[in-house]
Amino acid sequence: MSAASPGEEFDPEFDPEFDAEFDLVIVGSGGGGMAAALTAHDAGLTAVVVEKGAKFGGSTGISGGGIWIPNNPTLRARGHDDSRASIRRYLDLLTEGRVPAARLDAYVDHGPAAMELLGKSRWMRFFWVKGYADYHPEYEGGRPLGRSVEALPFDTRKLGEDERHQRPNSMKGPLGLWITGKDYHDLAMAKRTWRGRRASLVAAWRVSSNLVRRRHMATGGRALVARLRMALKDAGIPLWLETTMTDLVERDGRVTGIVVERDGGTRRIRGRHGVLLATGGFDHNPEMRAAYLPKGGQDDHAMGARENTGDGIRAGERLGAALDLMDDAWWMPAVRHPSGATIPLVSERCIPRSVIVSGDGTRFTNESSPYVNFVHDQLAGGHVPAWFVLDAKARARYPFAQILPGVPIPKAFYDAGIAFKAGTIEELAGKIGVPADALAATVRTFNGYARAGRDPEFGRGDSAYDRYYGDPNLKNPNLDVIESAPYYAFRLEVGDLGTKGGLVSDEHARVLRADGTVIEGLYATGNTAASMMGNEYAGPGATIGPSIVFGYIAARHVAGRS
Repeated sequence: MSAASPGEEFDPEFDPEFDAEFDLVIVGSGGGGMAAALTAHDAGLTAVVVEKGAKFGGSTGISGGGIWIPNNPTLRARGHDDSRASIRRYLDLLTEGRVPAARLDAYVDHGPAAMELLGKSRWMRFFWVKGYADYHPEYEGGRPLGRSVEALPFDTRKLGEDERHQRPNSMKGPLGLWITGKDYHDLAMAKRTWRGRRASLVAAWRVSSNLVRRRHMATGGRALVARLRMALKDAGIPLWLETTMTDLVERDGRVTGIVVERDGGTRRIRGRHGVLLATGGFDHNPEMRAAYLPKGGQDDHAMGARENTGDGIRAGERLGAALDLMDDAWWMPAVRHPSGATIPLVSERCIPRSVIVSGDGTRFTNESSPYVNFVHDQLAGGHVPAWFVLDAKARARYPFAQILPGVPIPKAFYDAGIAFKAGTIEELAGKIGVPADALAATVRTFNGYARAGRDPEFGRGDSAYDRYYGDPNLKNPNLDVIESAPYYAFRLEVGDLGTKGGLVSDEHARVLRADGTVIEGLYATGNTAASMMGNEYAGPGATIGPSIVFGYIAARHVAGRS
């Protein structure tokens, strides 16, 4: 457990029922929780962050780390100052009336200020991921060049003792290689473009440099939470690890604190002015998945933090909080690794010389579409599992499921029934149990589309989002013929980055009852709250962005009430 910070304990002279007191108690150490703590401190309040796990950062720490907040300072510095009307129009089209206008207004109006506050810390530095499009750039208000920013890479040795409390680096390569999201975009085309080859040289230099300088470089979500942790340390904000919230304390209809298990005992922590729940969704709670998620999405192929078991959602529900969007998630097509891990497929679905088919051997959607939309179509048609079919040239040119281009697929994938290989499409169909004539017809039709450079059936490659991870050497970056033996098929699972459903909250992040009244003193952000994106996904980082903004809003509201 990390060392206690100055001001961690307070004399509870005003309420002997509690063991410690703070102005704001924050449950969960992801991006939203830590941003709220920094906001509270900036407003002159005392705050504590309690974390169930032995590692800090939550799902933010194992994510790609993108932040989708329009008009943030990094974007404005690059000359990208969107009109408020265009942003709101885009969000209106996305959410289709599922999200109250006041929530959307709050996000748009307070997002830039939240990022400006984070920028007060010497540690919080970001860069624009230029070209990583909004997920629906063709919508009015969408941006083909994207609005996503990431934290600059960070040497985690600067964390000192807290370095051992970080989760493993999901973006770290062999021999200490570190890559950002933009780096991956270029490296994925290392066999196809000069930019990709230059990225390979940069990667080799980084490996050599790290061997000499002995740096521990983090990127993506891990860099973001490391920087946030350093900002918390500078501010003297305590972070309690291995501290599990077991209940909320309510008095006279108002939440006044939490009950936790810590250091082998039960403790009560008072939140003088409020409690913020930032505990994530119910990703790894089998009972809640079975009760709420649709058929086909109930198996746990979730990629969120293992501690995400719905604790905050259940605690709020016990006090009468309303729930919404419980049947949805931040879906992600995935391949199961033989070890049991889940491998997300983002760039892979955009590579040419491949199709994804259902059990009847036919395509059912645009393979390159945003991952939430892809899985919505997959679930709606009952296409679980689906099959990712590609040819030998695709395997030679592009990475797939963390297997480098040209590297043989490990035997364990075949042994586990995850990957299959055959000399003909018909033989491959037999191995994966789909009709041979149907799969062969699908490939013939697709090859015709590829030669023409247009997919009239599903529009693959029409969107700037589709093309971002495609092959720029082709007329349509996402289309090429499937004709080089041997042929491969991977079993495609329904994965998710976390669940979307949670506590209904208002524009101040206050938790609401079913009748619309406020549960005083209780706030929610991140995946503990019902998503302000509705059933959609605005762009890279549209999970972390709202978590940060509504954490900021909650702390500002608490400060105003105090």
